[in-house]
Amino acid sequence: MIRTWTLFIIISLFPLLAFSQQPSNRLVSKKDSLMPGTSTSIPFTLENSSAENKIYDISVATSSPLISPILAKGEFQIAPHETSVYLVPLRIAAETTQGDYFVTLNSTDRSSGVSFTKVSPITISGNRKLSLTVLDTQEFTRAGESFRASFLLKNNGNVTESLILESKNAIVDHDASIILGPNESKIIEIHKRTNPEIGQNEFQNLNLSVYSRDNPKENQSVYVSTQVISVKPANMDIYHRFPVAASLSFIGMKNMGVYHDGFQGEIYGKGTLDKENKNQIEFRAVTHNPVELNTFTQYEEYFVNYRRDNLFVHLGDKTYSSSYLTEFARYGRGAEVRYDFNKVSLGGFYNHPRFFRDIKDEFNFYSAFKIRKESEISVGYLYKMPRKEEVNFGNIKLNSEAHLPYAKGKFKISKNMNLSGEFAYSTMEKSEGTAYMAQADVSFEKLTGNLLYMKASPQFAGYFNNTSTFNGNIQYRIFRKISLLANYMQDAKNFQRDTLFLAAPYRKYFQYGIQYQYLPSGSVILNNGYQKYQDRLEPKQFDYYERFFRISISQHIGIFQINLEGQFGKTDNYLSGFNGNSSFYSANLAFEKFRTSFNLFGSYAITSRYQLQNQKQLYYGARILSRFSDKTSLSVFYQNNYIPEEYFKDRNLFELLFHQQLFPGNELDLSGRYSLQRGQIGDKDFIFSVRYTWRPNVPIQKVAEYTSLSGNISNLGIKRTAGVRLMLGSYLSVTDKDGNYIFKNVIPGNYFLEIDRSTTEINDIPTTAFPAALSLSNKENTFNFGLTTAAKVQGHIQFPEAEEKSPTDIESLQEKKGKKKKESIVVEAVSNDQTYRKICFIGEDFDFTYLRPGDWTVKLYRNGLDKRYKISTDKFQFTLHPAETKELNIHIVKQQIEIKYQQESLKVGYNEIKNKK
Repeated sequence: MIRTWTLFIIISLFPLLAFSQQPSNRLVSKKDSLMPGTSTSIPFTLENSSAENKIYDISVATSSPLISPILAKGEFQIAPHETSVYLVPLRIAAETTQGDYFVTLNSTDRSSGVSFTKVSPITISGNRKLSLTVLDTQEFTRAGESFRASFLLKNNGNVTESLILESKNAIVDHDASIILGPNESKIIEIHKRTNPEIGQNEFQNLNLSVYSRDNPKENQSVYVSTQVISVKPANMDIYHRFPVAASLSFIGMKNMGVYHDGFQGEIYGKGTLDKENKNQIEFRAVTHNPVELNTFTQYEEYFVNYRRDNLFVHLGDKTYSSSYLTEFARYGRGAEVRYDFNKVSLGGFYNHPRFFRDIKDEFNFYSAFKIRKESEISVGYLYKMPRKEEVNFGNIKLNSEAHLPYAKGKFKISKNMNLSGEFAYSTMEKSEGTAYMAQADVSFEKLTGNLLYMKASPQFAGYFNNTSTFNGNIQYRIFRKISLLANYMQDAKNFQRDTLFLAAPYRKYFQYGIQYQYLPSGSVILNNGYQKYQDRLEPKQFDYYERFFRISISQHIGIFQINLEGQFGKTDNYLSGFNGNSSFYSANLAFEKFRTSFNLFGSYAITSRYQLQNQKQLYYGARILSRFSDKTSLSVFYQNNYIPEEYFKDRNLFELLFHQQLFPGNELDLSGRYSLQRGQIGDKDFIFSVRYTWRPNVPIQKVAEYTSLSGNISNLGIKRTAGVRLMLGSYLSVTDKDGNYIFKNVIPGNYFLEIDRSTTEINDIPTTAFPAALSLSNKENTFNFGLTTAAKVQGHIQFPEAEEKSPTDIESLQEKKGKKKKESIVVEAVSNDQTYRKICFIGEDFDFTYLRPGDWTVKLYRNGLDKRYKISTDKFQFTLHPAETKELNIHIVKQQIEIKYQQESLKVGYNEIKNKK
C-alpha cells in the first residue's frame, strides 16, 4: 500500500513540471549515489524555442534490465519559448550491482516527426549486507551420533561477496570459501559428531561464522544448541563413594651385574567423606622397594592428610618446607598442622629427615597475616636438632641445636608488579649467621621480567650457607613481531640437598638476544652470551668457560613442528688446560598422525669441553606414543646417550611402556627400560615392572533412595501398543499387552524417556514431544502418553496460468538477470513444541512428514522473492487429524501497481520574460 501511494505521488507530478530558463537547483536529483532496491526519478531538461506548442512522444530505455522505467512510454506538452523538466521514474532492483549506468530519453515531435535523444548517466552505490539465519537444527541427539544444523546465508547487498566459512566446534559441509552474488542465497550445513562416552546429558553448542575476504572485521556468527542424551550414563548411584586405587607390582632390576626382584604394593585414595565434599582426605601406603632406589621405582612411603574448611592436618611422609632460606625441601616422616582464620594462619610441623644424615629432628612454627587478597606477611621459627654422631652440616659441624627465626612476605604492588622477600637469622652454640632473599616480578604490555637475589653468610645454619645467587630474565617487545631477550643465572654453591638426589652441575650463565616472529607459526631467535659449567662430583668430568653464539628456528608446517638450532662457541677448558672451539647442531621433528605422536631428535657436536680437544659427539633418539583406544596405549623411547652434564639424573636409553584397561576399574601396566643411573657413566641397568591396579569406588554414605517410573501408552488408533521398548538413560522397559510399562530401582535425577522406534510402526507418533525430559525425585513417578498416526502437509508453489504466459513472469525476469537460479521462499510449519523450516522453489512440490496431529500454522516468507511479485496468502492455520494429508496451494502473483494521473498539469516555476528590443 505504501509503495502504491509513493508511485501515485511521483506519477502525479510527472506529466509536466514547468521551469524557467534557469531551473531551480532544488529539483536537480542526485545521480551519483543511488541505492539499489529503491525507486527514484531522473530529471531531463527540455526546451521549446519555437513560437508553437509542442507535443512529444516520449520513450525511456536503460542500460540494464535491472533498472526499469516505471513508465516506459508517454507524451509531453511544452508551451512556446518555455523550458521544463521531465522526470523519469525508475525502479532499481535490489540486486543491481555497483557501477555506472545510463538512462536514455527518446523524444519525437508529433507535428514534424523530428526526434532527439538525451542521455543521463547514473551511478549505483555499493551496498554490502549479509544475513545468516538458522534454518533447521536438532533439539535432541544421542551421544555418538552427529549433531547437524543448517543455516540460510544470503547476500542482500549488490556486491558480489567472496566469503569465508568457519566453525570453532563443528565441520562445515561445504568449501571453506564460497562466492555469493547479489540477492543470492545458499544453505550452509554443519555437523559435529558427539562423544559416545559422555557420562550425563548435556547441552552442546555449534557455531557458524561468515565474513567477507575483503572485509574480515564484519563477522556474522550464529549459534545453535542441542541436548545430547547420554547412551552410556555414568554409574550414578545412591551412595557417595570414595575413589581408591590398589596396585601390586613385580619389579626386577639388574644393577651392575647383580639381579634383584620382588613385589611392591601400593594403596592410594583421595576424595571426600560426605556428599557436601567438606571432609577431604588423602592417604597413601607404598611398601618397601625390592630393588635399588631410582627415579623409575617408588620408595617406601606412608601418609594421610585431612582437610576441612580452614583446617589441614598431615601425618606421615612428606617434603616439609618452612621457607626458602631455612628449609626449602626436606623429605622426611612427621606431622604438620595448619589452621586458617579470617586473615591469620597458624601452623607448624615436626620432621624426621629420611635422606639427610646431619639433622635428626626439626620443628617449625609459623603465623601468616594476609594484608590483601594477594599480599601477606609470615613470621616463623625453625629448630634443628643434630645427630649425636659426628657428621657435617655443609662446611661447618652441626654439633649443637640450631635456632632459625625468619620473616617473609609477598606483596602485590600493582596489577603489573609483585615483590617478595625473606630474612632469616640463625644461632648455634658457637656461631651465628644471616641470610636474605629478594624477588621482583613485572608484567607490562611490552615488558616482562623476573629478578631474584639471595645471599647467605658462611655461618648460616639454613638450607643455604656461604653462597649467593642471582637469577633474572627480561623480555621487551619492541614491535609486534620483534622482542629483545636477556637472562642471567648463577647457581648457589652450598645447599643442603637430600642424599636421595645428586646436585646438578654448578652453572653460571648469561645470554641476550633478539626474537623475530616472522610468521604466526614460525620464529627465529639469535642469542649471544657465555656459560660456565663445573662438575660437583669427584673426579670431575668437566670444568669450562664458554662464549657462544646461538641461532634457533621454530616452524610449524602442516602437522609438523620443526625446531633447528646451531651453536658456535670458544671454550676455555680448565680441567684439561686447553682452549678450543665448540659447535653444536640439533634438530627436532614432532607430529601426530593415526592417534600416534612422533618425536624424532638428533644432535651433532664437535667440542673442547671434556677430556679431548675437538671431541665428536652424536646423539639421536625418538619417542612414539600411540593411543590405540581410550583403554590401550603404548609408548616407546630410545636415546643412544646423554651429555656428561646430565649425570645427576636417571637417564633412559630405552623404554617401553604398555597400558591396558582390562575392564572398568582394572588396569595392567607393563614397563621395561635400560638406563644410566645417577652418577654412572657407562654402566647400563635393566629394570622391568608388571603392575596390576584395581580401582574400587568404596561406598561410604547413602545419599538417596531408589525411585521408580511407570505409566501407560494409550492406543489412539494404531495397530498395537504392546512390545514397545522404552529407554530411560541406561534403563530399559517393554510395554505389556495393555501398554503398561515400569522402571524399577532408578537412581533419582534428570532423564530423557525415549522410544525405540524399531518397535513401533513407521508412522506411529507420540502425542507429546519425545524424547521427554523427566525429573525423577519422588519415590514413585507416573508418566502417561498416547501413540497415534502421524499426519502430513504437502503442497505446490505455483503461478496462475495467466501469469505463466506473461512475458514478465519470473522465468523471463531471471533471463534478464542472467541467472539460472530458481526463485524460492521459506515455508515454516509451527505447532506448540515443533518448528520445521524448508527452502521451497517456485513451481515445485514440498512436504512436511511425520507431524503430530493437532493445531498447526504454516507461514510463508519471501526469502528475497523479487519485489514485483507477492505471496497471495502467507499464513495458513488448520488442525491435523491422525493419518491426514493436508494439501496446500501457494500462489505467487504479480504486484498490481495503480498509477493515477492528475487531470491538469502542475506547473512549478514561471514563464520566460522576453526582453524588449
